[in-house]
Amino acid sequence: MHNANPFGLMVFGCGNVLIGDDGFGPAVIADLESGCIASPEVVLKDVGTGIREYLFDFILAPEIAPNMLIILDAVDFKDREPGEVFIITPDTIPAEKIHDFSLHQFPTINLLQELAEHTGSTVYIIAAQVEYIPTAISPGLTPAMKKAVQRASMEVRRIIAATCAQ
Repeated sequence: MHNANPFGLMVFGCGNVLIGDDGFGPAVIADLESGCIASPEVVLKDVGTGIREYLFDFILAPEIAPNMLIILDAVDFKDREPGEVFIITPDTIPAEKIHDFSLHQFPTINLLQELAEHTGSTVYIIAAQVEYIPTAISPGLTPAMKKAVQRASMEVRRIIAATCAQ
């Protein structure tokens, strides 16, 4: 399916900046915005904990879905090191790991798979392993996650450069 959306690539930062390392996604968006990504085809958006509404809109109106969607999110995978950054796609997440994306009501993997299947959008998740998620309001990232923000920003820039060069 061909998308008519003028924004070929959207980057969504997910997370709650008041809950420690969960603020990873919004922090990456802030870093990318400060680096002045100058492409009219790219939308950077801090979606906080409200990404589901965007995904439902894309599924219900596929003509507005981006060609590529990059989601930035903090995760808690037991086999990863704090601050480790990795890229996954919805179809490569093992069933037993799907619930690890529930730190802040992350969209179900099924929703992301539907988005890819029904709109033709390519979906990447750039995830970073949390070091610490507080149980009460405690803004600010750990040192490991601050480094992860820089690595994730570089990865997003690389994907943007490769996509816009095509």
